[in-house]
Amino acid sequence: MDELVAGIHDAAARRGLRSGTDEARVRKWQRGVKPSDESQVYIAEALGWPADIVRPDDWPNWLPLTADGVVPLGPDSSVPALREALRTAMEHRDFLTITGTAVSALAAAWASGYHDALVQAHDGKPISEDLVVFLENSAQHLAGLSTEERQYTPALLNAHLVTVTELLENGRCTPALGLRLHTLAASLSQTVAWHAFDLRRHTQASRNWVAGLHNAYAAGDHDMGAGLLGDLAYQAAWRRDHTTAANILNHALTRAQNPAARCLLQLRLARTLAARGDQSERRAVLRALTAAEQHLNDAGTDRPTWCAWVSEADFAVDSGQALLDLGDVGRAHQLISEGERLLPPARDKTKGVFLAYRAASYLDLKEPEPAAAAATQSLLLARRIGAPRCVRLVDDLLPRFQPYARAQGVAELLQIAAA
Repeated sequence: MDELVAGIHDAAARRGLRSGTDEARVRKWQRGVKPSDESQVYIAEALGWPADIVRPDDWPNWLPLTADGVVPLGPDSSVPALREALRTAMEHRDFLTITGTAVSALAAAWASGYHDALVQAHDGKPISEDLVVFLENSAQHLAGLSTEERQYTPALLNAHLVTVTELLENGRCTPALGLRLHTLAASLSQTVAWHAFDLRRHTQASRNWVAGLHNAYAAGDHDMGAGLLGDLAYQAAWRRDHTTAANILNHALTRAQNPAARCLLQLRLARTLAARGDQSERRAVLRALTAAEQHLNDAGTDRPTWCAWVSEADFAVDSGQALLDLGDVGRAHQLISEGERLLPPARDKTKGVFLAYRAASYLDLKEPEPAAAAATQSLLLARRIGAPRCVRLVDDLLPRFQPYARAQGVAELLQIAAA
């Protein structure tokens, strides 16, 4: 309270003004009295947020729920986490980033404090099973569309997530039906997060993955929770925060049970350890790859939806990329090419990513012609299906093509990229 009052006084003083705010006035605000427009600006600045987030007519709804965007895990945390994610999407509050420390702490809390399903029946309007079945089937259908069609579905998926959030917050149902709603909320949050991630909306993506984690926690779904942590780790690695990525993955592996889930987590761990570029971790990378291969061999058809796609193609390419970072270029190139051949046609976005990896491996071999061919194919495919993350992978490779401007296909690639 003292710090808030002092911060408000400082915000006013920076404008050459004085604020009469004291603890008594703050307590009135807490009890429902609306602060003046100028006081709301001072409050925002005192709490470390930019003044442009203030919407005076929408007090107190414009206030972020948490300072770092990470709602602590608990029996009543699932809906607040969903609300934080939804508000981020609606208000484009990308300035409220989630730190690696905050996500690592959340992962540690998940790993050490897991319980059975936390779902409880609550008051409100009754929810019918027919409605839940419709939402489940509709969400599954949207997520199962072809890669090219999925670029048009984010608004529909977000609308489903809003509806499920409203049901969880205001509806009345049995614990069994509530568990299904939490499971659906976790799955929708994960899908919405990947859409945001592909569009480079990293804050929105991370908050949706966090919201999904809370709902997987509420439903007692260990593998789903591990998968959502794995996604947060993937994002951290993408942003080159490999220490955070490794910490999160090690926590996720403590409770993941399904072999396909463990395979994917071990592959991501191998990739992030290798990307550090520390040869002293070579053994840890190879151990993770060996574990991933064993889990893939043990994986049957009974897999969580979020990792049902994990295959020999993914193992080959991720292994190749890890070996590429370790300097084993020849073997890495073989594995990446093999993975691309094994990939089924339905996974176009993954194919685009694999092609970008293959282009990078050819550049490491100083073979610009096949590198340009792979990068061009990746770029054209990514643009057709609406995969900006894949486009970014190719864009990041373009400076490496500059020394080979006269090599076959390079000029064409650069022209296409500039168009």
